[in-house]
Amino acid sequence: MDWLLSLFSHWQAVLAIVLVLGGLIFFHELGHFSVARLFDIGVRTFSLGFGPRLWGVRRGKTEYRLSLVPLGGYVALVGETPDTESEETLKEDARNNVSFTEEESFARHPAWQRLLVVLAGPLANLLLAFLIYFGVAAVVGHSFITPEVGGVEAGSPAEKAGLQKGDILVRVDGQPVQEWGQIGKIIEAGGGKAVSVIFERRDGDGKLVILKEITPEAGTRTNVFGEKKPAWLIGISASGRMDARKLGLLDAVAEGWSQTWRLISLTIQSFVKLFQRAVPLDQVGGPILIAQMVGEQASHGLISVLSLAAFISINLGILNLLPVPVLDGGTSVFLLLEMAMRRPLPEKVRDIAMRVGLGLLLGLMIFATWNDIVRLFS
Repeated sequence: MDWLLSLFSHWQAVLAIVLVLGGLIFFHELGHFSVARLFDIGVRTFSLGFGPRLWGVRRGKTEYRLSLVPLGGYVALVGETPDTESEETLKEDARNNVSFTEEESFARHPAWQRLLVVLAGPLANLLLAFLIYFGVAAVVGHSFITPEVGGVEAGSPAEKAGLQKGDILVRVDGQPVQEWGQIGKIIEAGGGKAVSVIFERRDGDGKLVILKEITPEAGTRTNVFGEKKPAWLIGISASGRMDARKLGLLDAVAEGWSQTWRLISLTIQSFVKLFQRAVPLDQVGGPILIAQMVGEQASHGLISVLSLAAFISINLGILNLLPVPVLDGGTSVFLLLEMAMRRPLPEKVRDIAMRVGLGLLLGLMIFATWNDIVRLFS
């Protein structure tokens, strides 16, 4: 029976990985596809995956297919590059009894329309993250860590004041506290001055409400990027116990937007700090790390998988907006320059830039995969 449960758990993780990565790729390409069709730009192929075709079906002039290599996808637009109008491509159109007009060519459309088509993919990923966070907020509510003390540091101001593991903070410096994150903000705002702390302690007869005066000490707090920052501390840590508060529809929308914007900001900061070398390069992860993370969250339930999917979707959207040729951000820069100069960039310049961008992207993928392999063995 144990081996059967293990096998089920394994396939549950594999299914979660396939659905999450497939869903993110699909939504990204759907963004490109939808805006292209909005402007009547012809679409030859909508593919999940790269490389040889595994399966496909034709609807109208577009073939929708699954391809062998599942690390991405593409939407082949009519007239997007000279290669798309090669003799072989035109013969394939004829074999499929499909013909595209010149008006359906991507290259014939105004630069601003082409720019919107390019940006639609990354923006679709950001939209997907918002929809996930909104959906989770509407169903589960606002999740938070409760203000329950999980540990008290020896010799700290909190220990000297008599705080104990299991105490629940109710008010800090006169302000009501419902979430753990509020405690540090209130103490930090005090600038080191003594703060009053009201907390509940359960005993044999019920609950006791106790008032204590605590003077924080100067110390350092490690942020999400591993950097040590000056902070005022009283020496307590959270129990990690979670709770949730139900939300109405409008509050769920606000919660979804707040979560999305917070993680967009965090992701942008991560890229900046990576280039500044504030975040070590060995923290860069690739497809193996993503698969590990999704597989791990699958064991914690659907909400955990969806939350991670939203986070990865934001990372995918921001990554694609980087001004690197080959990525959507690089193509957007070309189109913005075309709009400013009122003529396309010389083909030779674009070709060189694309080759450099492709080299950088391949180098990044190899480096990230190498980091993943090192992590597996260490």
